[in-house]
Amino acid sequence: MQTIYEDGTYLRNNPTWGHEDAHWKAMQVVKIIENNNLKPRSICDIGCGVGEVLKILADLYDDSVKLDGFEISRYALEICEEKVRDNLRFYHQETFAKDHKVYDIIMAIDVLEHVEDCFSFLRSLKDRGRYKIFHIPLELSAQSVLRVSPLLKERREVGHIHYFTRETALATVEDAGYKIIDWFYTSRSTELPVKGWKANLMRMPRKMFYRANRDIAARLLGGYSLLVLAS
Repeated sequence: MQTIYEDGTYLRNNPTWGHEDAHWKAMQVVKIIENNNLKPRSICDIGCGVGEVLKILADLYDDSVKLDGFEISRYALEICEEKVRDNLRFYHQETFAKDHKVYDIIMAIDVLEHVEDCFSFLRSLKDRGRYKIFHIPLELSAQSVLRVSPLLKERREVGHIHYFTRETALATVEDAGYKIIDWFYTSRSTELPVKGWKANLMRMPRKMFYRANRDIAARLLGGYSLLVLAS
């Protein structure tokens, strides 16, 4: 059975494939790399979508840093091909399993929530990179549980089948055999333009609660993600 990423459903629901958030996501990746004084010479992005995050990283690093993107959707890969350069290449996801290349950094940016068996997915990456960077939406909050509809919308429109809090996200990564090196919250909901009056209405409360207590803000109102560096 084809997934929604292979049969074109995801593209129909999300025609930009998250292109508009790519620069923001890339800057979060750069931040955690620089905070931990990492000097990668090779970077891999699993589930790279249309490859825009990798393209931005390729623009920031010199040509000696090699970047590979792997994606399951042929529709996204067609767009990726327009971005290929000497140090930037894209492949179908099946190629990753057949290859045995080890990277300095492996990224999975907003991928874990889509994967049916997230533990097997995490374990499959364990020996393929010295460091791993995961960006994980924290969609399980008091307001999302009370309303229910936000969770169902994410499931229907973008294929999220797992929902995390900070604690369960970190525990999932650790239970798959990783050591957590660093993590921090990211806030697309307050740092980027959002669609709909409800999302806009929540911007100020989220900012206020976040300034007071980040953990409470994430648990109560949601709208945050977690960027994790692990080994």
